[in-house]
Amino acid sequence: MDAAEITALFTRSDGQFLCARWGRPIVPVVFGVTDATLQTVKGALEAVVTLANHKMAETDPELGANLMVFFFRDWAELLEVPNLDRLVEGLGSLVTRLQAADANQYRVFRFDEANAIRAAFVFIRMDAALSDIPAETLALSQAVQVILLWSDTAFTDRSALAVAGDHTILRPEIGALIRAAYDPVLPAVATDPTHALRLAARMGAVQ
Repeated sequence: MDAAEITALFTRSDGQFLCARWGRPIVPVVFGVTDATLQTVKGALEAVVTLANHKMAETDPELGANLMVFFFRDWAELLEVPNLDRLVEGLGSLVTRLQAADANQYRVFRFDEANAIRAAFVFIRMDAALSDIPAETLALSQAVQVILLWSDTAFTDRSALAVAGDHTILRPEIGALIRAAYDPVLPAVATDPTHALRLAARMGAVQ
């Protein structure tokens, strides 16, 4: 993966380059799934966090849980979650937009004073398309998409995952990019596209 490909993964549809990683240990909580699926989702998160050489924790001192993952059938269900409108600003208008777009997933990020990720909310509406995807694949995909602040157009043309035999795996170059983005020598947040050159160099070092 060269610098141009990396740049594209972090350049938003408005032309802004923005790469951000988590600035604190990740504390996930998952709603709307069975115990078996819960373990699958948390297992995928743990695998990606370990890949990044980042950390998970039992609790966040400020928020309790800082990664909330919701599975549901209808966007309107979010409006019934107690106090969610306090955590996600403009929840009502967001739900209206997502219903109009017939979206099946959406992610909201919150940032700390240094603009590193401090919290994330993952909303997954289990429509027919997502219901056909194995739980392990869906969980891994969501874990990858929440470990970094990717572009809003990243992975629209090519998935972050690949099929290897009977298993779905993370594409090796995406795994290397995640590891590079969490390298302590690099900043947690970058808005200059030249950051892609540094990521490309670190990818070569960690592979």
